[in-house]
Amino acid sequence: MFDKKLEIPIASDHGGFELKQFLIDQLSGSGYHLVDMGTFGTESVDYPDFIHPLAKAINDEKYNLGIIICGSGQGASMTANKYPNVRAALLWDEEQAKLTRQHNNANIVSLPGRFIDEDLAVKIVEAFLNEDFEGGRHLTRVNKMSEVLK
Repeated sequence: MFDKKLEIPIASDHGGFELKQFLIDQLSGSGYHLVDMGTFGTESVDYPDFIHPLAKAINDEKYNLGIIICGSGQGASMTANKYPNVRAALLWDEEQAKLTRQHNNANIVSLPGRFIDEDLAVKIVEAFLNEDFEGGRHLTRVNKMSEVLK
């Protein structure tokens, strides 16, 4: 069994399939164990079918961090954020990846598979996986994210 910190679930739809496969290859060589939660080909699928199981696993604390990918990254992120303990962030660069971990305690990175290249995707994911939440003043804000306004 891998260390929970190094075991990372990854899921995509058809629009993110090729990038998902690339990330699995690249990150596996860096000591991470990527748990492939689908899709398993380029045939058109509905992203919620693959994002919901990953988001539920993060929500239930089976894993600490996860990676999701769809064509724009938006639908995957919106789906994942339906879970109260999930903070999925759509990321386009390394600085965002660092800040969303440090300040927002994001636990899922959502990538726009059709809009970023493979090298940038690796840099974003590595930055995301290697940052820690700063806590402090940010903890109060993060705790308020799951509150429902009446």
